[in-house]
Amino acid sequence: MDYQGIKIDHFEHDAFRIKAGGKVIYIDPYNLKENQIEPADYIFITHEHFDHCSENDLKKIISSKTIIIASESCGLEQKFLSKFKVESLIFMGHGEAAEFDDLKVKAVPAYNLNKFRSAGAVYHPQKDGKVGYIIDFKGVKIYHAGDTDNIPEMAELKDIDVAMLPVSGTYVMTWQEAVEAAKAIKPKLAIPMHYGSIVGSEEDAKKFKESAECEVEII
Repeated sequence: MDYQGIKIDHFEHDAFRIKAGGKVIYIDPYNLKENQIEPADYIFITHEHFDHCSENDLKKIISSKTIIIASESCGLEQKFLSKFKVESLIFMGHGEAAEFDDLKVKAVPAYNLNKFRSAGAVYHPQKDGKVGYIIDFKGVKIYHAGDTDNIPEMAELKDIDVAMLPVSGTYVMTWQEAVEAAKAIKPKLAIPMHYGSIVGSEEDAKKFKESAECEVEII
C-alpha cells in the first residue's frame, strides 16, 4: 500500500518493508520470499526471538551499506549480529533516539502485562529491553509496536500516522486489546500484524478492522 508517498508492504508475521525517499527499510524480516528480497538501507529489529531476529533472513538483505538498528536484548542474545559486515550496528534501549539523513527513529517499550509462559513469567518482560520503533520520515510517523500488550506507554505516543499493531493474542495483544491500544494511540491508520503464521489468523485481523475506531488496512 502507499501512504503519503511511502510504500508499505507487510510480509509474514511482523515483517514489513518500507520504501521512502529511495531508501529500503525492513522491520523484523522473517521467512522472506524471493520476490520480497532486496538490499536494505536500514533494518530494524524489535527483539531477539527467532521470528524477529532471523539470521538467515538478514543474510539475504544486508550489504556493506546497511545500517542495522536492534534492541539491546538482541545485542545480549544474538551474537551473530556483530559478525555482519555492515555500515553500522546500533543497539537501542527504551527512549533512545537516532537520526540518519531524512530518517529519525525512537525506540519505545514493548512488553507483556498478562501473557504468561508459566506462573509469574511473561513471554516479553519489560526489564529485557525489547522495543517497538517510531520511524519518522520527513514528518510521517510510523509506529511498529513489536511484541507487546496494550501498555500504558502507548497513551504517550503523539501524532502517529501509521500504527502496526499485533492482534493474535497468546504472546501479544488480542485483537480486542489492540482495539483499545488504537484508541489510546489515535493513529490515522492502523495495520494489524502478528497473525497467520506462528499464531493467530486472518480472522483476528478482520475482527480488529471491524471494531477499531480508526481506519484499518489489512495488507
